[in-house]
Amino acid sequence: MKWIIASDLHGSAAWCRRLLTEFSLEKAERLVLLGDLLYHGPRNPLPESYDPPFVAAMLNGIKDRILCVRGNCDAEVDQLVLEFPILADYAFLCLNGKTVCATHGHRYGPDNPPPLGKGDILLCGHFHQPVCQDKGDFMYWNPGSLSLPKDGTPHSFMVLEDGVPSWRNISTGEAFTPLSAQV
Repeated sequence: MKWIIASDLHGSAAWCRRLLTEFSLEKAERLVLLGDLLYHGPRNPLPESYDPPFVAAMLNGIKDRILCVRGNCDAEVDQLVLEFPILADYAFLCLNGKTVCATHGHRYGPDNPPPLGKGDILLCGHFHQPVCQDKGDFMYWNPGSLSLPKDGTPHSFMVLEDGVPSWRNISTGEAFTPLSAQV
């Protein structure tokens, strides 16, 4: 089983195109999107090649392979142009007997997690920084931001293959070690 996990496209057609290229090259079964797909948000600059209608069209092209949760910049009106559901704040997934809570990070996050058991995984975006952190009772994984990374981190996504995560710089395709410090 292989998933590509990404967050925070913020309407960038350029970064969406790169993500879909990586998704195809990796031959992943699922693309897990952790929100903030179309709108850039009032505190963010416009990302490269800002074109929400084109991003929606590209994602709709693989709608049957997308699992998605809603981010703080996603609105009910976005569902009118997206052909896959985005309106849930979180989704619980099963991975090798562990619970994975996929969420954007604005409601549930590393400092306000949902109920998770020992060894479970909190998977969220929102903070625009790639992170892999053992929080004691659960693991916190963040793929970083595709279009608007913060604090000098790369434009990034995650590959989750057979339960093992790796973080990738989408510009170079190279794997890297994410932050492990508190965010």
